[in-house]
Amino acid sequence: MVSPMTQAVPDRPTEAACESSETPQPSPTPEHARLAESRGADAPWRLWGPYLAARQWGTVREDYSADGDAWASFPFDHAHTRAYRWGDDGIAGLTDRYGFLNVALALWNGHDDRLKERLFGLTNSQGNHGEDIKEYWWHLDATPTHSYAETLYRYPHRAFPYEHLVTENAARDREQPELELLDTGVLEENRFFDVVIRHAKGGPEDVLIEITATNHGPDAAPLHLLPQMWFRNTWVWGRDTRVPKLSFARGSGDQAAVLAEHGYLGRYLLVADGEPRVLFCDNETDEQATFGASGGSAYPKNGIDSAVVHGDASKTRRHYGTKAAFWWHWDAIDPGASVTVRLRLTRVARRPGALRRRLARHPVGPLGGPFDPRAAAPRRPR
Repeated sequence: MVSPMTQAVPDRPTEAACESSETPQPSPTPEHARLAESRGADAPWRLWGPYLAARQWGTVREDYSADGDAWASFPFDHAHTRAYRWGDDGIAGLTDRYGFLNVALALWNGHDDRLKERLFGLTNSQGNHGEDIKEYWWHLDATPTHSYAETLYRYPHRAFPYEHLVTENAARDREQPELELLDTGVLEENRFFDVVIRHAKGGPEDVLIEITATNHGPDAAPLHLLPQMWFRNTWVWGRDTRVPKLSFARGSGDQAAVLAEHGYLGRYLLVADGEPRVLFCDNETDEQATFGASGGSAYPKNGIDSAVVHGDASKTRRHYGTKAAFWWHWDAIDPGASVTVRLRLTRVARRPGALRRRLARHPVGPLGGPFDPRAAAPRRPR
């Protein structure tokens, strides 16, 4: 038997043979065309994308401390009541290239002490191996021009163990393993929802959003889905005091809509299927809840959280604000069952009558065909 190491090495192909062979080229796709249109930094297809941070708290971007301790300057427990200045965060978030207008998902399982609006983790001093996010999420697919993106977030049925993760990891030294979310037992028996968020563009300023939550546990479980839209707070810092506006706009048929008006971006409409309840507040700090101080907005950024989680709607408005949420609620989703909500973000011209005509159409419906963001997903070679 000839050893593989002593077998004759085949002759190298000649240069002529290499030149004559043709490497198969992939067939052009619509994404190739979009890429060809997106050479510049200000390319229209890149105006909207997954640019929203998953975590803005505890970063140097929001550090106002004298000692440079970014983690203590803006901790996680401030994030749901205190307005950011230089950015924002959210789960599977979508924003414009300037970070003015944001769209992201919030959830509530009926047990947490706050809405799940952003990823939770430990600061450098809390973790036995330094800072670390204690959540599970996967970016499943995307295209270079952000014409399609797909993300999966795993959300427990039981109350999220915020305090247990902090105290147990703080008690461990660096020689010990970290305590992860899986180790807490909160996901045992598959008691969680897998939530898939898909974004697909029908055009540079026309984005379809589909959110599907599947119950993988053995029992029925409640769920609240709250896709949110809000403006980054650019108006309280003393440089530009102009305040953008979100306002309720009645959609066609069984739809609800929110109109966003911004001095630079222009006007956008976010429309939701199924007539969810719409809540408004302001993306401003709750001074009392955060610092124990008086003043500030009567409708702060945790107003929606207060209404959904704590049953106190006094911090919300009915028709306008700078932060809004579409609120869907299911008392019990059966094991193995899924629920789906759909929205559409699209630009609206400033000319008279443009909004009325836009609402008269079926905004969440066909874009030359049925509403299906998955149709825009990139196809893999087989």
